[in-house]
Amino acid sequence: MVSLPPDDAALATEVADLVAQLPNLKHNQLIRQALRTLVRLAQGEIDRLDWKILASTLHDMERAAQAFYPYRHVRKVTIFGSARLQPDSSEYQQAVDFARCITQQGFMVITGAGGGIMEAGNAGAGPEHSFGLNIRLPFEQKANPYIEGDPKLVTFKYFFVRKLFLLKESDAVALFPGGFGTQDEAFECLTLSQTGKFGPVPMVLIDRPGGTYWRSWNTYIEDHLLKSGLISPADPSVYTITDRLDVACQAIADFYRVYHSCRYVGDLLVMRLKHELLDADVAQLNQDFSDILVKGTIQKCPTLPEEAGDETAGLPRISLYFNQQDLGRLHQLILRLNQLGAAYPEARHPEQK
Repeated sequence: MVSLPPDDAALATEVADLVAQLPNLKHNQLIRQALRTLVRLAQGEIDRLDWKILASTLHDMERAAQAFYPYRHVRKVTIFGSARLQPDSSEYQQAVDFARCITQQGFMVITGAGGGIMEAGNAGAGPEHSFGLNIRLPFEQKANPYIEGDPKLVTFKYFFVRKLFLLKESDAVALFPGGFGTQDEAFECLTLSQTGKFGPVPMVLIDRPGGTYWRSWNTYIEDHLLKSGLISPADPSVYTITDRLDVACQAIADFYRVYHSCRYVGDLLVMRLKHELLDADVAQLNQDFSDILVKGTIQKCPTLPEEAGDETAGLPRISLYFNQQDLGRLHQLILRLNQLGAAYPEARHPEQK
């Protein structure tokens, strides 16, 4: 009989215990799938570097998932912007005020944990309402003093895992002026929104009062992308440009006035709502948004069997066979849903999910 080293023996016991518990675990099918993937990789041939990337990625994802889980029912706003802007700049103070405003509405804030706009976001929100997702760099980006030492600070080895959580955990995105990194984040948010890999969520691009950073950016979008047919006419609907914080905060809150969330069940897009729609409203939606349907109509629907264990099971729903291409038009549909919120004045608490 082969005698295993203590660490291997302990691991063998842990794996055996996990396999024995699998039938009773909530997400047993997905856990089984992940274990089988690891087994196949271990039995095959991949480079040592691939194993290092995989191990570090899983470790970072474990810590991030555990940090966010206790706050899963609170909506969060990710703030992007320059790390170079100093506390005496108007953009820095505006980001402080924005974070304070949005947290007073009940939202939490996520930043990249560094300086500049990131620091301003954590300063305005305060540590109680802040997450910081830092990146480990050769010259070591130190976490800003407003999130340093907090259990909601997570440091990542790889940018791609950090970016995953900056977007995966966010229910809205706010972008302040910045350099290449901010531009990258803006276009990545737009690309993922346009392709249905992120959201739908509200996206606000905030200029300093009287500033033209994002308005000039939008001129480029209109002149070189929209007029050339490189994006769809409805694609700019996914973002709001403003230099007023009340408009930015209201755009985020209003996005969740009636709309709650959505998911696919097979090819059927199910949209969860905070209030059941009137039949006349559904009829109007069908008249105005028939162009995004591949078949059938927009209908009120019950909770589907596939959603039975979902925490949104008690919410009203509409469903549609969305063409999965016109994401800008889908945003317009959500905006229309939320405009119906005037008929349901009690449908508030946009910060809860």
